[in-house]
Amino acid sequence: MIDAVGLRKVYRLKDREVVAMDGVDLTVSPGEVFGVVGQSGAGKSTLLRCVNLLERPTDGVVRVAGEELTALSGARLRAARRSIGMVHQHFALLSSRTVASNVAFPLEVAGVGRAERGRRVGELLELVGLSDKAKAHPAQLSGGQKQRVGIARALASRPKVLLSDEATSALDPETTASILELLRDLNRELGLTVLLITHEMDVIKRICDSAAIMERGVFRESGRVLDLLGTPGSLLARSLFPLPATDVPDAVAITYTRSYDEPLMSELTRRFDVDVNVLGGAVETVSGSSVGRLNVQVRGANREAALGYLAESGLLVEAAR
Repeated sequence: MIDAVGLRKVYRLKDREVVAMDGVDLTVSPGEVFGVVGQSGAGKSTLLRCVNLLERPTDGVVRVAGEELTALSGARLRAARRSIGMVHQHFALLSSRTVASNVAFPLEVAGVGRAERGRRVGELLELVGLSDKAKAHPAQLSGGQKQRVGIARALASRPKVLLSDEATSALDPETTASILELLRDLNRELGLTVLLITHEMDVIKRICDSAAIMERGVFRESGRVLDLLGTPGSLLARSLFPLPATDVPDAVAITYTRSYDEPLMSELTRRFDVDVNVLGGAVETVSGSSVGRLNVQVRGANREAALGYLAESGLLVEAAR
């Protein structure tokens, strides 16, 4: 659904050049929720603006829904952008308009008739749970409600792709959870492809199928979340499930990305006659699967055979850091 190749963006200032992106490749499959995570200044927002051509990349190609946006301009580009919705960090609502009027605004710009606009706005407000707020103004809404209006407005033109620019960073944890749940529900119900940027690992953990870690204008790591969690040395695994440093002898870091019916640690003790000591870790649900990362001390004459058994059982076993 989104295919960007070799994206590079250079800002030319009076006395120097600033490279905001340097050779980024991005592929988002239809119906996927893809998250790009990184700190401020990593290039995330530049990437998002280049995907919908609000910023034209210095080099590279962007295709959305099979259409090469970087080859378009003027009216053809504006028409192509209608298949892309955008949700902003600070809502970007018009304070003088009601909720219904804010949602209707892109339809007005597109020349949609009054009756059809009214029907579509009603559908969208019901979809985001704000039917009772149609006549309210933004100043009368909570932060979460404002973001729901922003999401409804982004969906007005029935886009195939939704871009989310730090949509939850201005919200409290409980409201963040409800907005993420809404985005996931929209992804499933509408078959919507979602590309979001965030600096919060919890967002990746909650709703993303795939993710990329971005630093200094490049992707350090990219792929399916569960695949990355099972990859040796994964930055994403360490960031999602940071384990405390340990200097305990014979300690290993164990990662698993699915549920196991058998008690593997007890099995190690019985089968290999080793001592197993769980030093710390976490078990959570990621991309709908139970995922855990543990620091475990395994000691005994059959230690290597025991660790080999864990690896053969589908767990990732690495030296503890």
